[in-house]
Amino acid sequence: MKSFRKELTFNIPSRRGFRNITREVQAAVDESGVREGLLLCNAMHITASVFINDDESGLHSDFEDWLEALAPEKPHARYRHNGYEDNADAHLKRSVMGREAVVAVTKGKLDFGPWEQIFYGEFDGLREKRVLIKIIGE
Repeated sequence: MKSFRKELTFNIPSRRGFRNITREVQAAVDESGVREGLLLCNAMHITASVFINDDESGLHSDFEDWLEALAPEKPHARYRHNGYEDNADAHLKRSVMGREAVVAVTKGKLDFGPWEQIFYGEFDGLREKRVLIKIIGE
């Protein structure tokens, strides 16, 4: 069995944003040489997310609106976590969107259902953050 590890680094130029990382993740599968196995892709920061969904701009806007309604960024004083930092809302948004995606690898390709793609979600951006890709298989 093979094991492969790679990190991706992102710096989203705004506080929040979504980025399709499917191509980068598939490139890691290609680099790994794994033809049959499992892939884990997870955000390595507690204010970011990795999730699977549709790449449709209206949906992404809906996510932004929905998440902001659930955990508004401001006023910062509404959160007990905020003191040194002002990112309590980002922690809550990450909890809703999730930490990781697990995808089967079949014949060297990400084995998705219709419309599925992998996204990095940033909720407290403007600085570098990492995503881990771990692939195991044959």
